[in-house]
Amino acid sequence: MAVRIPKAELPTELRDAMINQLGSVPEPIAVSYNNPPVAEANSEYSARVATWNACDASLKTFAHMAVAAQIGCSWCLDINYFLALNQNLDPTKASQVPNWRQADVFDPLEREVLEYAEAMTTTPTTVTDEMSASLLKQLGAAALVELTTFIAFANMASRSNTANGITSQGYSDSCEIPLAKRAVVADA
Repeated sequence: MAVRIPKAELPTELRDAMINQLGSVPEPIAVSYNNPPVAEANSEYSARVATWNACDASLKTFAHMAVAAQIGCSWCLDINYFLALNQNLDPTKASQVPNWRQADVFDPLEREVLEYAEAMTTTPTTVTDEMSASLLKQLGAAALVELTTFIAFANMASRSNTANGITSQGYSDSCEIPLAKRAVVADA
């Protein structure tokens, strides 16, 4: 798949900051800069989302990866795996998110969060009262609101990237453990 919208020229300071931080300019940013107000609003919201701390960072990262795996956003999987390692999250767990149902590395809460992320990503959503009640009891209201909004943000990012033809840029290539591929489920 090729990027469907050409990459725009970024302001020099932003381009240099991205290269210094990540080694290259992320394609979602380069594509969105075709409309600078949209790119800037998205960047501002992304930065604000990154500051939220009521919910454990690993749960949010794993949830984003579950969304990306379900939607098929290789860019989000790639960057989140890379970021997970830089956040000192368990690399074995991060590598197994695309196959979390078959992996034995996740604890019960992590499994519930991954299931919740997938339920929010399904169209129409399949979140149940029981899922919400269990997570509310374990996380508390503030963390559940944060997790839910974070998963919604992950859906927006993953769907935008796949619609724009943006795929992995190889950020996770430097990681020790290869990222698992999502298991293909046969039609019933």
